[in-house]
Amino acid sequence: MTAEQLRKSILQMAVQGKLVPQDPNDEPAHILLERIRAEKERLIKEKKIKKEKNPSTIYRGTDNLHYEKFADGTVRCIEDEIPFEIPESWAWCRLIEVCKYIQRGKSPKYSLIEKIPVIAQKCNQWDGFHINKAKFIEPDSLKSYGEERLLQDNDLMWNSTGLGSLGRIAMYQSVLNPYELAVADSHVTIIRPLKSFVLSRFLYYYFSNPSVQNVIESQADGTTKQKELATATIKNYLIPIPPLHEQRRILDKLDEVLPWIEKYDITHNNIRTLQDRLPARLKKSILQWAVQGKLVPQDESDEPASVLLERIRVEKKRLVKEGKLKKDKHESVIFRRDNSYYERLDGVERCIDDEIPFEIPQSWLWVRLGSITAITGGKRIPVGSKLTSKNTGHIYIRISDMCEESVSTRNLLYVPIDIYPNISKYIIRKEDVYITVAGTIGRIGKIPKQLDGANLTENADRLQLFLIEQNWLIKVLQSPFIQKIIIEATTKVGQPKLAIAKIERFLIPLAPVSEQKRMFEKIKQIENFVQNL
Repeated sequence: MTAEQLRKSILQMAVQGKLVPQDPNDEPAHILLERIRAEKERLIKEKKIKKEKNPSTIYRGTDNLHYEKFADGTVRCIEDEIPFEIPESWAWCRLIEVCKYIQRGKSPKYSLIEKIPVIAQKCNQWDGFHINKAKFIEPDSLKSYGEERLLQDNDLMWNSTGLGSLGRIAMYQSVLNPYELAVADSHVTIIRPLKSFVLSRFLYYYFSNPSVQNVIESQADGTTKQKELATATIKNYLIPIPPLHEQRRILDKLDEVLPWIEKYDITHNNIRTLQDRLPARLKKSILQWAVQGKLVPQDESDEPASVLLERIRVEKKRLVKEGKLKKDKHESVIFRRDNSYYERLDGVERCIDDEIPFEIPQSWLWVRLGSITAITGGKRIPVGSKLTSKNTGHIYIRISDMCEESVSTRNLLYVPIDIYPNISKYIIRKEDVYITVAGTIGRIGKIPKQLDGANLTENADRLQLFLIEQNWLIKVLQSPFIQKIIIEATTKVGQPKLAIAKIERFLIPLAPVSEQKRMFEKIKQIENFVQNL
């Protein structure tokens, strides 16, 4: 359960009389309502408030159903309006019955003079009242505001228009207003209870609870784009009234409980963040263990990486001789001497100990990526030409199609027949590995079988493999070790780009083929487990 769900449950319990026990010594709510009516009659007589047209009282009949009796003598059953059961000591009534003022604010004449703030919808947020979001009225226009329109302590301010903001409610506190006065604009309804009888905070929590907020749009008028909560609708809202002492006990309990929910929210969010990050972090750790030779045990019967590398060199020479591969003009040979690592390149030897990031098993070797693959780029569509959604038989794999580990086939585009000859050589095979080199740089994967031979964008490179496991190399290139190298090797001037020459120089820990297979199976097993956590 989230903190918000827990908060809503507690508020619902509070307004249903389930949060604190009832006290038989409390004055029942129906007596409280009688005293409220007497007080309103006095205020009407003194012309301090206006008399409502056809006020009503709500009672439970002998048939145990709820009825509403109006001043004109009309009686109607309202059982279908009652949202939930309340304790016997409580009573239902219309909001206007316990208020001396309910009215929309006034459309303001704005001013840059920061003297009298106007409370708008944006000032009323669920995390409280924000006077700093208010604009200001023209000071002279205050003359047109009746005294009742000036906000008073503990007035409720209810957003009454607009999707997203409709129904948000806050309580006015003068201590939060550094200015002398404040008024509301026409999108906010001011609710001023008879505060000696009904506590504003209890009403605030009632209107904040799910039984009101979940249906507020259905009770509003207007189009889906501009919903309005009419003043008459607000006045006629059904509210449950507890005894005054119970109102205080409910608020005391909420003051005790709600701070714990805030703490729970922080803890819950921290746990969710950890859970969200855990799979990615575990994946990185697993891949790092793998490239260091710590994920699966070594097997002495495996053909060592040195023999594998020699077989790769023989294979590449054969393909060069057959004209199927270009000769590597800068072949790298990495070897160990006197417990240090050296690289022979273009006839020059140099120590590369400062490049070696970690120790690897004895049966492994450090190699350059270009020594075990052949890397070629893709091809840009000629200027002025466009790809087509019509199947021409020539798929063009874009950077947007390339996901982590594979290619999405949902929105494939094709190369038009007339320009295909210009890019027909720039393809990728199902046995290859791709690496994105522009845009989203560093995505690694392979293409599905049905895309074998597709044309490749210039924003990705093709890695042709020799005698090594495709899935293993993908995992190696996805490891934090290689991804860090990718970031460092990407050019920062102009549009970021990863050059082929840089990719060929990636330092790769080469494992025996049999161990490559075992590593991938282990990685897949662990990743499946992590996904189900």
